[in-house]
Amino acid sequence: MVQTYQSPVRVYKFPFELVMAAYEKRFPTCHMIPVFLGSDIIFEFKSDNGAEHVVERRCRLAVDAPYLLKKIVGVDYVNFIQKNCLDRKQRTLHIYAHNESFSSRVIINEHCSYSVHAENPLWTSFEQDASLDVKSFFGFEASVEKIAMKQYTANIKKGKEVIEYYINEILSEGVKFIAPWTEDGTQEEKSPTDGETLSPIEESSELEKTVCASDAEVVALPNSPSTDGATNLETDYIHRFLGKLTPYQESKFLQLRKWLQGTHKGKIPKDSVILRFLKARDFNVEKGREMLCHSLAWRKLHSIDRLLSSYKRPLVIQNYYAGGWHYHDRDGRPLYILRLGQMDVKGLMKSVGPEGILKHVLAVNEEGLHRCEEATKRRGYPVTNCTCIVDLEGLSMRHLWRPGIKTLLRIIEVVEANYPETMGYLLIVRAPRVFPVLWTLVSPFIDENTRRKFLIYGGKDYQGPGGLVDYVDKKYIPDFLGGDAYCSVPDGGHVPKSLYMSDEDPDKDLSPVETAFGPDNLYHTAFAVKDYPHEVLIQVPQRGSVVTWDFDVLKGDVTFTVLRCRQTLSASPHEHHISGAVGGIGSTQYTDRHWTVGVDASIVEPPLVCRDGDSIQGSHVTGVAGSYILQWKYFDSTKGSFDLLSTHKSKIMYFTELLQSEHFRGSMSSLHSCQSGFSQLSLTTSNSGQSSSLVSVPHSSCPSR
Repeated sequence: MVQTYQSPVRVYKFPFELVMAAYEKRFPTCHMIPVFLGSDIIFEFKSDNGAEHVVERRCRLAVDAPYLLKKIVGVDYVNFIQKNCLDRKQRTLHIYAHNESFSSRVIINEHCSYSVHAENPLWTSFEQDASLDVKSFFGFEASVEKIAMKQYTANIKKGKEVIEYYINEILSEGVKFIAPWTEDGTQEEKSPTDGETLSPIEESSELEKTVCASDAEVVALPNSPSTDGATNLETDYIHRFLGKLTPYQESKFLQLRKWLQGTHKGKIPKDSVILRFLKARDFNVEKGREMLCHSLAWRKLHSIDRLLSSYKRPLVIQNYYAGGWHYHDRDGRPLYILRLGQMDVKGLMKSVGPEGILKHVLAVNEEGLHRCEEATKRRGYPVTNCTCIVDLEGLSMRHLWRPGIKTLLRIIEVVEANYPETMGYLLIVRAPRVFPVLWTLVSPFIDENTRRKFLIYGGKDYQGPGGLVDYVDKKYIPDFLGGDAYCSVPDGGHVPKSLYMSDEDPDKDLSPVETAFGPDNLYHTAFAVKDYPHEVLIQVPQRGSVVTWDFDVLKGDVTFTVLRCRQTLSASPHEHHISGAVGGIGSTQYTDRHWTVGVDASIVEPPLVCRDGDSIQGSHVTGVAGSYILQWKYFDSTKGSFDLLSTHKSKIMYFTELLQSEHFRGSMSSLHSCQSGFSQLSLTTSNSGQSSSLVSVPHSSCPSR
């Protein structure tokens, strides 16, 4: 398996020519890099005008490996071929390196580039990426991967130190300015001011101003654009807004971010959100991707991005839910106080229902994310999670009511899946003797990494050294816990039965999702199974109307097609129940397997292959009125190989809208197709003269994107 590594953009606050002079001082040897034993030039080319300079070197590197491995291999150093392509006119240097030793067993490729900074011509940007493919290595494949990653990490860490060391050496020699290359070979006598050229220029505040300008869950940053093809970030940006990451963690973060840019056209989650999901899966890109994609679909399905602006706390929650935000802890994390022992859990559930409590908890989590963003801007370092103090005074067996425990477990499940790595500490104080019973019930459902952040204090152990004062300044500790701060969190108490929902409550027959998020939810879910596509019929009243779609592939792969029926459809659809589907979700089909292209229907948007996790938005301006069909079909990407895990079933979540032409440009839902090109499927007339079926498209004709 090929391992890939990507580093963020490193910025040298010096002009390109000065950085190039420093880079050349690394050869033929560099005392700051002991593993670099030397190099020999094996090829060199210089253009007549001096603009281009290509040098190919054979470099010798010491093997930083265990003694046993070096003994078996029989070498103490390995050879790498490095090719440097300097273009003084374009002011770029590209470096390509690959291993010469053991190339039949291990393939290592590395690419580095120096270029002028996009926003400041007096700065130089450096980017680096590498790939490793260990085919076989005497049974030490895993060790070789670890050694290669260790060496790559060391090179990244040392590289900047080396360049800056030689820059300072050049400056100490009295070289104040190196003129850029010119067409006629002349050099400018006038140099920029010393403050511009020699002194490290102050950090640009433009990055912070722009990043802080938006509070939305999904944004496009100038230094991390999600729409113009840029896929890398600067090191300073990562340190300022995401924190200190190891080179390995930076690489995995950039890999997932690049994948999202390729599949979620037009918008990607904030970088802090991507990082949280990666951390939750120990920087396993595939597992982090899966977790994040499911959460993004969940957010879209339940309109979570609009929750803070649309949610109004019921009066019962305002008066009897004993929880609220309260200052911050010693590290600047937003602090939440929850007086669980004072809450009438049964009364709250009978008043707003379990989903009403869940919705309130989600609103609290959304506000916590917003408060973390504000704290990051205010403090100048990343604040990515919150601290919670849970006061259990008053907790008794009445809190262990079975429906209440069931609701608590449901809340834990939803929060764990969609708000990972948002908890700094959870400080449980005044835990009574009944608490171990509650802990035994809920702890198995809490992620192990989250459980490590729980600190439990019984009796008065929370007071004094080692208690709350280690995490929260005394002036911010609530007065009822011995601190100096007045806390406005409601006292809780018994919920009057007059506030309970009646048996005739109009929401009692609604599904949990409808109760919590409203019956007018925009998105629908459906399955597409082998031989049974899912289709949506849209009746277009007039030419020029716009059919729009927005869908996510939740499971498996599908092909998406838009068809125009030659005759207006009036027949009832075929409903297919999918075995194992929750809530009766299945597929709906309007076309017949005997229909043919060009006779019964025509294709107005060619089929597009959509992979697991893809998020697709698009639109079609209708040429004529009539019946149009949006069709999702199961796509077997494993055809031709035996796959025990193949279920022949895909799941989608979708929203469609029909707009009049005059309303098209102003609609948030009206997006031109976000895919640059649709995958073309072979739906032409066969040799026998019969048109292809709309249902049975040969899988062999579906190329991967």
